[in-house]
Amino acid sequence: MPDRAAVIFGNEIDARTYEKACKSKAKSARKFGCDGNETCHLQIADLPVVGERFGGKWLRPAAAGAGVADFSAIENPVVVGNIRMGFGHYRIAMAMASAAAAMGYTPLWFDLMGFPDTAATKLISQQNDLYSLGSRLSQKIWLFNKLVWEPMNSEGFRKLTYNAADQKSAELMVAPYRDLPRDIPFIGTHAWPAQAAIHAGLTNVVNAIPDNWPMALHLAEGATHAIQTPSAYFGYKALRGMDKRRQLKPMPDGSLYYTGHYIDHELVLNIPFDCARRTERAEGAGPIRYLLTVGGAGAQQDLFRAIIEHLLPYVARDEAALFVNVGDHLDVWDALCAAIPALSQAKGHFNNFDETAAFAEAALEGPVSGIHAFGDTDIFAAVYTTNVLMRACDLLVTKPSELAFYPVPKLMIKRVGGHEAWGAIRAAEVGDGTYELESIAETCAWIDLVQSEPSIIIEMCDNIETADALGTYDGAYRVVRLAAEIEK
Repeated sequence: MPDRAAVIFGNEIDARTYEKACKSKAKSARKFGCDGNETCHLQIADLPVVGERFGGKWLRPAAAGAGVADFSAIENPVVVGNIRMGFGHYRIAMAMASAAAAMGYTPLWFDLMGFPDTAATKLISQQNDLYSLGSRLSQKIWLFNKLVWEPMNSEGFRKLTYNAADQKSAELMVAPYRDLPRDIPFIGTHAWPAQAAIHAGLTNVVNAIPDNWPMALHLAEGATHAIQTPSAYFGYKALRGMDKRRQLKPMPDGSLYYTGHYIDHELVLNIPFDCARRTERAEGAGPIRYLLTVGGAGAQQDLFRAIIEHLLPYVARDEAALFVNVGDHLDVWDALCAAIPALSQAKGHFNNFDETAAFAEAALEGPVSGIHAFGDTDIFAAVYTTNVLMRACDLLVTKPSELAFYPVPKLMIKRVGGHEAWGAIRAAEVGDGTYELESIAETCAWIDLVQSEPSIIIEMCDNIETADALGTYDGAYRVVRLAAEIEK
């Protein structure tokens, strides 16, 4: 196999950068006591929440002495490789699992952070801790955000040299892949699972790129790359801006495909029904329902507090209802309650996904009022709670990350990291969300605008249905077809 850290899509990496990448790999191997050759067998286990809904299974470390997992017993398997870094890559993985199940495949959940005795988990856990810390600091320290976080997330990760370092690190992550059949369809919802799959010798790998801003961070040479938007397609095709000193050779034909947005089957299937209910409420059939989501890094708490406080008078007059999903950050809800005494009247839905799902189902056509809080220590339930509530809400209030692509009217609050800016641009262009609202005052002004002119929700719903007719939200199905070698 060629050294993918030395030459990337025909573009040579300078000797100094390559040497640095090799030294970084060696340092990580020493630090973690793992070099990718550690023993790691797989077992096929039941998968919470996702498995129950989509008939999927969980690929986990096998107990000592257990035999190799029997993949021949799985009907039409598709491996969904992912990592826990925030909620975004888990959410995209859930969309792939949902689409795969709807198409007759068995999704196999493969989380590289789920193998604690391997370099894969140790490396990614270290990076996740750093990313979460950076996300929180960026919201608290203006100078850190301006001088460090924004530039790193927009330009630092954009450099082709960054991909060289990642490719070397990914060589340490191959141990969990050894039991996988070489030709099994594999979808990576982050570059690391896709890169490691290629290094491990898998042959049907799709790298589902999440962001709308082209960055070399997301490249996994040897995989088929999937892109959600036309603008990202052109940017990745030309490797735009990934080396400011030279004009790079483009990605070769057949390595990159525009698929559309990565959306769960049940959300796509129910677009007409959900938009019709939102239109009815906007025309006076009930309070406007807001869904406020806390990301996996737990950042932006001050902004959430301001939004909730601004909505309270509307809620008190039954002109608005509020859903707040704090995910697995239950301490965030405690902090919000301490800061906003009125939240003591909220109805809590914690650590009971079945009850949460039943509430969301009843809310599709039934009445809702007041404030409802949701959270779950189980990561699968924490992430998927937003999905089930999304169908029953009128406006999703979210930063412009992976949720910017979902078929629900959206208020796009201030980003956490420069790469997210283009998510809001995409939502605004499709017309299913606002542009990025860069301040608390601007966000609150938009809430006032929607409350005074709820026809804005109807306009967004019309745009969602127009985009749906064009196949804009069919990306997850197309990614599965790419992985299964049905469409290339």
